Amino acid sequence: MQVEIRGQRGRRWVAFGLIGFGSLFLVIGLILAGVSVSFLTDANRARGTVVALEWRTDHSSTSRGKRVNDKPMAYPVVRFTSADGTPRTFRDSTGSSPPAYEKGEGVEVLYRADSPEDARINGFASLWLLPLIFSGLGLGVAGVGTIIAVVTRKRSRAVNSTRPISAPAVPRR
Repeated sequence: MQVEIRGQRGRRWVAFGLIGFGSLFLVIGLILAGVSVSFLTDANRARGTVVALEWRTDHSSTSRGKRVNDKPMAYPVVRFTSADGTPRTFRDSTGSSPPAYEKGEGVEVLYRADSPEDARINGFASLWLLPLIFSGLGLGVAGVGTIIAVVTRKRSRAVNSTRPISAPAVPRR
């Protein structure tokens, strides 16, 4: 599908819309990165073991319909012992296909002492995938909007500089 935008005003609206949308995604990505950094600074560490792989096709997506390429993904179920000696089990929020972990594999677990049920595997995907996706999309979309805005501005300056300047009207006697 090709969309043609006519006129400088239309291109300007598209450019500023893309810049705004991209900036919103960038801010969301930065907030998610801040949440991960905050979690890392407050988190306790423990050794854990992947005790199972939970295969799911419902990936908490916003679309209710079944997607054509909706393959099951493996979510690792991890058991660890918190600092108070209580054995705990959680399902990591990041699934993958093929599985990123194997049953019986040892992993480092990060959890908050005040809420050990909020635990994550200390891995790139668990901590940084969403911030990276949102920030990357935001930068890309805002960058495209900025390029469109700069090109539109240069074109309007070029058009305005080639127009002849009309001499002031001289009154007739």
